[in-house]
Amino acid sequence: MNDVDPSALTLSFHGGAGTVTGSRHLLMAAGKRVLVDCGMFQGLKELRLRNWQAPGFEPRSLDALLLTHAHMDHAGYIPRVVREGFARTIFTTPPTVELAEVLLLDAAKLQEEDAAHANRHGFSKHAPAMPLYTAHDVRQAMRRFEPLDYGTWKVLGHGLRARLHEAGHVLGSAFVELEVARGAGIVRIVFSGDVGRYAQPLHRDPDPLPACDVLVVESTYGDRLHDPTPLLEEVRRPFAETLRAGGTILIPSFALARTQMVTLMLGEFMAAGDVPQVPVHVDSPMAVEITRIYEKYAGRGDLDPGVGDGGPDPLLPPNVRFHRTVDESKALNRMSGPRIIISSSGMLTGGRVLHHLERLAPDPKNLIVLVGYQAAGTRGRALLSGARTLRMHGRDVAIAARVLSVASLSAHADAGELMRWLRTASVPPKIAFVTHGEPEASAALAKRLGAELSVTSVTPSIGNAFDLAEMLAL
Repeated sequence: MNDVDPSALTLSFHGGAGTVTGSRHLLMAAGKRVLVDCGMFQGLKELRLRNWQAPGFEPRSLDALLLTHAHMDHAGYIPRVVREGFARTIFTTPPTVELAEVLLLDAAKLQEEDAAHANRHGFSKHAPAMPLYTAHDVRQAMRRFEPLDYGTWKVLGHGLRARLHEAGHVLGSAFVELEVARGAGIVRIVFSGDVGRYAQPLHRDPDPLPACDVLVVESTYGDRLHDPTPLLEEVRRPFAETLRAGGTILIPSFALARTQMVTLMLGEFMAAGDVPQVPVHVDSPMAVEITRIYEKYAGRGDLDPGVGDGGPDPLLPPNVRFHRTVDESKALNRMSGPRIIISSSGMLTGGRVLHHLERLAPDPKNLIVLVGYQAAGTRGRALLSGARTLRMHGRDVAIAARVLSVASLSAHADAGELMRWLRTASVPPKIAFVTHGEPEASAALAKRLGAELSVTSVTPSIGNAFDLAEMLAL
């Protein structure tokens, strides 16, 4: 099962190709099978159904798994592959080990609750409805994790080693560098994971790209630039108008990184008098736990310099209130404005935020603030596209509240920042596989790579496999 031709050097794509979700890249080199990222498909139903299909590789045949960061589109399928027989080691940074446990346990809880709800009400086509994985599967998966510090080489087999570099995307995020011995030479392959932004608060800048022969690079924003307007200028007027009118600002926010960025910025703006001092509610038990992990690593060099110098709670406004229980969340849903509510999920795919949205969206004095990427097929994308109704809890809800998209808070490099990162390499890669983007974004970045850096660029599809030895003429 585990026998691999030691002369083989192939790369295959089982997710994150032609789509911005489900990243799973399989490298066969030096007689080993190494999977980089193991993400869950999200968004459109046709993509979500892929989570229930065979992954395109045999989980028990893998020799190692390298994880770039804890977001579900990169880590969310791990418990399933462990359940299906993966029994080797998962290497990732120490913060990612802690963050992944929180996110995966939350995902398992939601899946178990959804399955139980479907069974009670007969919603599922399957009898009984089953979760993709359970909390028990997550606990089994966490036993496979081994922390690996940035810059430390890890030998994965004879003639094969890997190390992690700071990617600047979220706490603990990394891009992966692999070295494969080939005769008297070395082939270097880099997997970008998600590349962060430059000169942003909270997270560090990405490390320079090492010289490499092959690069697998994300393209989430490969065809666009973030609005250069300073964040304060984007939010000052709409925030003031909403709060002055007694409205509520609802910020659907990813529990990992985005919530911490939002609370950090709100604290600074309120302290400076740029945003009115009103109650700020974080309604997400997972966000509360992740904030604790962020504060643990603040001042240790894992976050932007200066974070951690502002007292015991450097990421939080002084008037923040946490809502952990369902009863606390329900009580918040009965409170009138002015106030600010931060709740998961960031793309409005589920969670407590939907109850707040259902209540607040029909009132024009309220404000909905989108602070991250909104994938196709999500309610967030529909709002971004001007939808006037959204389907929630079995009914159509009118959207009369104002909708504001704030690109300044994106944790993803835009097209210009991706090119800036690519130019930090001493020489460009020979081949680039442009992944983890919608087709237009990937095609645009691939075109720029060819035109500006003379890089041979490929935009793979799910299921594609490539003989790197042949492509590199080794």
